[in-house]
Amino acid sequence: QVQLVESGGGLVQAGGSLRLSCAASARTFRVYAMGWFRQTPGKEREFVAGLSRSGGSRLYSDSVKGRFTISRDNDKNTMYLQMNSLRPEDTAVYYCAADNSRGISTTPSEYEYWGQGTQVTVSS
Repeated sequence: QVQLVESGGGLVQAGGSLRLSCAASARTFRVYAMGWFRQTPGKEREFVAGLSRSGGSRLYSDSVKGRFTISRDNDKNTMYLQMNSLRPEDTAVYYCAADNSRGISTTPSEYEYWGQGTQVTVSS
């Protein structure tokens, strides 16, 4: 069982930055591929970024590529999402998730564990 807790969300103006953190309870954090997803009311959960077990491979959605950076610190059991040049359309609840597999999945149903989410609001 893995518990994930997100933090770092908030209200920011367009063009600003935020850094989200995802703290994992498991000592085996390093065996999980990790991902960030986001969701707005009435829409499906959307893949944002993913990271392999070692952190050597990363995948981004086209909408955030070049603006967001995903990273992890396996010694601290923590994953991060640095979000720069934020836009109003980035407004959503952001979730971190853990996947006990080798690759990076963009499909929410393939992730076994989820955090409770953190709200990010970007004002224009």
